[in-house]
Amino acid sequence: MELIGLFLIAAGLLVVAGIAKAVRPGDTARAMGALLPSLPSLPSPPSLRLLRYVVRVGALTEAALGAAALVFPRPATATLVAASYFGFFGVVAYARRRGGPIATCGCFGRPDTPPTALHLVIDIVLALAAVAVSAGAPSRGTLVTQLVHQPWAGLPLLFVSVVGLWLTALALSALAALTSARRQARPLPVRPS
Repeated sequence: MELIGLFLIAAGLLVVAGIAKAVRPGDTARAMGALLPSLPSLPSPPSLRLLRYVVRVGALTEAALGAAALVFPRPATATLVAASYFGFFGVVAYARRRGGPIATCGCFGRPDTPPTALHLVIDIVLALAAVAVSAGAPSRGTLVTQLVHQPWAGLPLLFVSVVGLWLTALALSALAALTSARRQARPLPVRPS
């Protein structure tokens, strides 16, 4: 499984983002609320309280899936991880296309995660890595059995995966916030001397 490192990043990101949204569901609930009223099948927008509950349940499910995928990198968990990232891609693409008041996708339970083109790229890369792991992973075994086949019992792979997870989280949050702030900043007029 050549893409196991990217898969570990994808699964770890589900855990981190899921826990963050479960602890702070408000911004994600508001982001959902801003997207849902435009759906013609809804007679009225759901309450923020209901959306927070839905976000919290979904976030806990997301974190549980990520944890299960980390411990058991198997075709079933990899398929669910891939489906999650394809779903995230769809939501972010919809939010970007719709524009308007969406300032955050709420990925980490904070208002500083605007939906960016980089977010779309990351979602697709992680989804495709999970598809590849799904196709090549053994149907039995755990992460430990995968690491046994890696150099130095998988310690370098784990280290690089943790660093990759950290950098990916930064790209989806801090870099996205910086990009958004840069777009909103207007250049100062230049006065002739």
